Amino acid sequence: MKRAVILAGGKGARLAPYSTVLPKPLMPIDSMPILEVVIRQLKFYGFTQLTIAVGHLAELIESFFGDGRKWGVKIDYSREDKPLGTAGPLSLVKNLKTPFLVMNGDLLTTLSYRDFMNCHTKSKAIATLGVFQRAVKIDLGVIKSDSKNIIREYIEKPSLEYDVSSGIYAFNPSVLKHIPKNRRLDLPDLVRNLIANKETVMAYKFKGYWLDIGRHDDYAQAAEEFSRNRRKFLRQ
Repeated sequence: MKRAVILAGGKGARLAPYSTVLPKPLMPIDSMPILEVVIRQLKFYGFTQLTIAVGHLAELIESFFGDGRKWGVKIDYSREDKPLGTAGPLSLVKNLKTPFLVMNGDLLTTLSYRDFMNCHTKSKAIATLGVFQRAVKIDLGVIKSDSKNIIREYIEKPSLEYDVSSGIYAFNPSVLKHIPKNRRLDLPDLVRNLIANKETVMAYKFKGYWLDIGRHDDYAQAAEEFSRNRRKFLRQ
């Protein structure tokens, strides 16, 4: 039985005022909450034991998804009494005894979670990060000059490409020894700690579609993309 932990406890401040009355994972895209899309995808790829880490407006998420029976999965909940960041909640999740997937509950992607998890298991790394290439447009003219301040190049509004974290992780259970019990810790800090401790952390680079709906513009884009290509995201 494949195990996944979905992080759904944040306040979603960048989507205010909507997220003040509705938790971000319940924000609808084409009439379906983004977290339901995630759960349907995980079920398709064989993840049937799901733990949802909740905090902000937890009751609404628990009421909507219940025990997961409606979606053919088993859902339990891990509730934090104080904000623990994105990695801290893992210290409260019970029975993480085999490699498990961790992801944000507000992602729209075509990533194959099965392939991602299989790659992690074969690598023997303590952690694998889903990595997506993102272009960042610079809306300014970029100047390159030499040591004598003579301009050698003028690049108008370039687009720079970076490998970015997708908010999707695979961990071995041994990662838990790096997460203090009931203390705040974010996933980027956890990854930096793993690297500092000479642990092997792998990158899983994937192409396809990926979008974090944390901002208003991204939310609108995700809703439009999902409405136009539901079959691309919901394969069952």
